[in-house]
Amino acid sequence: MKTSRITPNRHTVRRAAALAKIGQLGPFVECHLSQFQRPGCARPGWHLTFKQKGKTRTVYVPMDLVGEVKTWTQNYRRLKQLIREVSRHSVGLIRGHVANRQAAQRSQALTQAKAPRA
Repeated sequence: MKTSRITPNRHTVRRAAALAKIGQLGPFVECHLSQFQRPGCARPGWHLTFKQKGKTRTVYVPMDLVGEVKTWTQNYRRLKQLIREVSRHSVGLIRGHVANRQAAQRSQALTQAKAPRA
């Protein structure tokens, strides 16, 4: 098993927290929930809009499911935010690793330059 060479820092802690939040999210749906006026009705109707094979599709949402489906769409938005956060901290870990490695190489080069030659 390969061990991780990433040292714990603020990026590892925050990335782990975001990953934990992703695991706690409930169901989600990659759609947009919107109202529309139904002909002959005082109350608006609701439908989900999404892309499927490059085409926009729409699905009617019954009134008794609107609250639950709204939660699903909010969960999807939260999921996208968390994915961006995990990505940002992963890039921070990579940048920090590269910077640490370069600093170690510079330090090693200075130490070797100062060492007496036999």
